[in-house]
Amino acid sequence: MRLKLMISLLVLSTSLIAQTKVTGNVVEYFGKEKIVTTAEGSVLHHFNNGYFLPAEKRTGTLFNGQDPIAWQYAVGKFINPNKQRGDWQPIKIDSAGAFSQKEMKSAFLFTEYNSPREQIVLLETTGGTRTYINGMPHEGDHYDFGYTLIPFKLRKGVNEFVYTKGRFGRVKSKIVVPSKSILFTKRDLTLPDVINGEKDEKWASVRVINATEKDLKNLAITAKLSSGEIATYATDAIIPLFVRKVKFKVPAAKTDYTGELKMKITLSDKSGKVIDETEVPIQQRSATVHHERTFVSKVDNSVQYYSVAPALGSGPKALILSVHGASVEARNQARAYKQKDWAHIVAATNRRPFGFNWEDWGRIDALEVLAEAKKIFNTIPAQTYLTGHSMGGHGTWFLGTTYPDKFAAIAPCASYPDISTYGSDKGDEMHDQFKAFESIKRSANSGRVKSIVKNLKQSGVYVLHGDADSTVPISQVREMREILSTFHPNFCYYEYPGGEHWYGDHSVDWFPIFEFFKRQTIPTNKEVKEIDFHTATPAVSSTDYWIKLQQQIRPFDFSNINAKIDNQQITVKTENVSILELDLVSLEFKGEITININDQTVKAASDKKAILALKDGKWTLINEINTAEKYADRQGGFKFAFNNNVVFVYATGGSASEREWYLNRARFDAETFYYRGNGSIDVISDKEFSLEKYKDRNVVIYGNASNNSAWKLLLKNSPIQIDNQQVKVGDKVLKGNDLAAYFVLPRKDSKTAMVGVVAGTSEAGMKATWANNYISGITGFPDVMIFKADLLLKSLPEMKVTGFFDNDWSTRTLEFLN
Repeated sequence: MRLKLMISLLVLSTSLIAQTKVTGNVVEYFGKEKIVTTAEGSVLHHFNNGYFLPAEKRTGTLFNGQDPIAWQYAVGKFINPNKQRGDWQPIKIDSAGAFSQKEMKSAFLFTEYNSPREQIVLLETTGGTRTYINGMPHEGDHYDFGYTLIPFKLRKGVNEFVYTKGRFGRVKSKIVVPSKSILFTKRDLTLPDVINGEKDEKWASVRVINATEKDLKNLAITAKLSSGEIATYATDAIIPLFVRKVKFKVPAAKTDYTGELKMKITLSDKSGKVIDETEVPIQQRSATVHHERTFVSKVDNSVQYYSVAPALGSGPKALILSVHGASVEARNQARAYKQKDWAHIVAATNRRPFGFNWEDWGRIDALEVLAEAKKIFNTIPAQTYLTGHSMGGHGTWFLGTTYPDKFAAIAPCASYPDISTYGSDKGDEMHDQFKAFESIKRSANSGRVKSIVKNLKQSGVYVLHGDADSTVPISQVREMREILSTFHPNFCYYEYPGGEHWYGDHSVDWFPIFEFFKRQTIPTNKEVKEIDFHTATPAVSSTDYWIKLQQQIRPFDFSNINAKIDNQQITVKTENVSILELDLVSLEFKGEITININDQTVKAASDKKAILALKDGKWTLINEINTAEKYADRQGGFKFAFNNNVVFVYATGGSASEREWYLNRARFDAETFYYRGNGSIDVISDKEFSLEKYKDRNVVIYGNASNNSAWKLLLKNSPIQIDNQQVKVGDKVLKGNDLAAYFVLPRKDSKTAMVGVVAGTSEAGMKATWANNYISGITGFPDVMIFKADLLLKSLPEMKVTGFFDNDWSTRTLEFLN
């Protein structure tokens, strides 16, 4: 460790004044105001009485598939507590109108409403993770933002509502009659700032409530600023009984102004008839001050935002990506930094203030913001840096080790390296006894920072932590200091005396960090003479400077490529690698190159990439990647289906209960992706799907070969086939009406797109698919999971098939259990 450099940087530190709200040792949630009023209609009913059912307190981090209420609904054993109380206990709301007894932190809540007639209404809840409405799962409001509005049809007579436990141990719920059947809600807008002098229209998004039983298509949104400028955009379709966050364009301002504008937004049908309109505030700012920008994500074609602390002055600048902590908005993250004269600072959102722990879709958001900011600000490529606080400190470790050639230096603040070993409710040890858990753990290996930390060898590292931090124990980074000291030549470590988890803006805007950053640059490929690259899967991380991992021998087991250059020879040692690629062109060799790989010698031309494949124990050069097999741009596991402008396709065949369930199941996943990831998914029926219209897009099918007509187009030759009686895996058959499956396969008409499947046999099987914790950061989902409905009650002993397809997408390496 460069002790002299560390001491000199500390002398340069300045005392900064905290601008952030603090409660004890934990940063208070701020940046968005919680919704406390209902503007979308009139309240029909407040829930005041109910029953609670104590539940298991421990849950797994990587796997959490149990839910006794879901199991009861799946197998037809749920009984209304008003008819048979059992273990349910009565509960009433408190003075604040919430169900909040201490038992609510780990309990189910039941309420009911006896309706005199059938009608479409909205369920507004705060606090619960999920809600079952008459047995159908819906997303809840476990962040307690007050965003949740679920359109549904009240039955005449008794309607049942069950809420799963939430983050804060309190639930409020009411039924609202919407003022219109189709209307805007101003809850949770995503808006850019109108930037002085910029002439392009900016992306924005607003939620539209469809409280009808018809699809809404051919809609347009017109935005008009109070200064007179107008922009119109043909926006997204909305399925029945759904609230979708849809795109629109904000016009550029013709004249400069600083302050708040009013913006009128109007929703129209294809004939131009106005359906609804509302007015919202929007900020107009100079590009030289802190501001917000938006872009369209390639994950789901949704609008996301990031916040900017722009560099002072003109000319080429460096770029610093800052990743926020849990509950912090990106706009407040950026405003914790004073503007620098040498670097733009951009704060990504992780898609939400809690989001995905900077893994999974949070990781993609960070990379998308990085690419957008480089393009917008035309920054100096070699001067790109990464920092973050708390959960963002974990994000800094994770992103820095996962993408070692993207950052010249990283600075984790108040950090923990690995989410699976942080926190008091880890819970995964209870699954270790089950063989099925091995593939689940393996599929989450990409988040194991300590296993890939040697990737940081070319990057500078500055570690900052308060020595009185009781939220993230300092032992977390002291361990990392010891690990770095065994191999790293360029890191600094500082414990802030008396520093709690947040001790003011200098918890992140720490002067020595930026002085350290200034001294670091990303080397060119030809300057990197030795690489020690570690990764859990090329689906997440495939490249380290001039090396690219294209295929593993064992998917999601750790791979290592150690490579050294000596004159015209490259010596390579590999572990768990079947195909790798060397970018010889960027190394600027002359003539033929000798590659010594695992003590085998291969000659290669220096004017093109060398692709090396392991076949029958021998390394050989191949001309191109076989994209029909697993390779870096298309791998498992199951969660990777939810990317690449994904479209959800639900079944319209089969019985009435099948049609209702699969439509709701797709809607539920779309609700969850909206709530947890600020998402906006296209949801369509199988009748609407065509290969050409949705070309090269990922598809998630809800339903099986018997009821979803898109199955024949996408999965006719799938090695896994499901109908209402059985699941066939290769040449093996599992029979039963209570089998459920998640799996992912390549889309045969595309080199990159994938097909995910959420399906079951008969009613119990399809209802066993209720669990969607695959739309959650850090959970582990391999390529295939096939299980019985009893998994919802008894957990992993009811898993029947799990694991990973072979590299040719065959079933040879899947594990058949029990």
